[in-house]
Amino acid sequence: MKKQLITVRIPATTSNLGPGFDCLGVALRLYNQVTITRTRIVAAGKMARSAARMFFEAARREPFPFSCTIEGEVPISRGLGSSVTVRLGVLHGLNALCRRPLTRAKIFALCAELEGHPDNAAPAEFGGFAVAGGERVQRFQIDPRLRFVLLIPGFKIETAAARAILPNELKRAAAVASCGNACAITAAFVSRRYENLRGVWNDHLHQPFRAKFVPFLNQVIAAGEKAGALGGFLSGSGSTVACLTLRSPEKVAAAMRAASGLPEAETRIVSADNSGARMIASIL
Repeated sequence: MKKQLITVRIPATTSNLGPGFDCLGVALRLYNQVTITRTRIVAAGKMARSAARMFFEAARREPFPFSCTIEGEVPISRGLGSSVTVRLGVLHGLNALCRRPLTRAKIFALCAELEGHPDNAAPAEFGGFAVAGGERVQRFQIDPRLRFVLLIPGFKIETAAARAILPNELKRAAAVASCGNACAITAAFVSRRYENLRGVWNDHLHQPFRAKFVPFLNQVIAAGEKAGALGGFLSGSGSTVACLTLRSPEKVAAAMRAASGLPEAETRIVSADNSGARMIASIL
């Protein structure tokens, strides 16, 4: 059998952006590379196999065995979209091996269904700043001068546990306040008037509850802002904390690490990825 393989590069994502719970996300210049190779037996994990089942059903193609290998920089269960990189990589890889029966929009929809929410899948697929509701996505370019400073702790937080801790009901005033801030964040990104991001990150939907898992969250954000950041938030369901800045990202990173009290925590300074998922190698 002639060797056939596809390698897809998928960006990490930071989602929710505080009050934009399950709706807002940004693709980051931090990547995983997923290689899908047509083989004689299946050599892939549970997540890859479930994505493959959904692909073959949607594409109406006869399933075939494949292997899935993942390399890159996106840490697992840290709120940076590692699961999306696997799922999108499998969907795009199989789609290419099958001569692209599915559109990019359909691949995004499948990934969002697998994830259970679109805020990671949308920016990972399309790049930039994404506003997602169901299968509807609006995406916008992000200026490279805006830097995302990531504090990545050494411990994981499973998404299922982070969602289970959320309440079923909220007071109306809290929901309205979060909605207003999410709208302000969206307006600032769309207009590229990033200075307007100051003071609009307060969230009542998920961060107050998930702070149980990340007890240093508020002090890290406050330290980042004091060092010059425009604001900060829990990335996805954690454990990563993100701050945004237009100046002195190294100073912001140092302040965040010191405030965390975690000497082993990693800091990364990255800009946004405006391209999304891309095929970078193929043998067909």
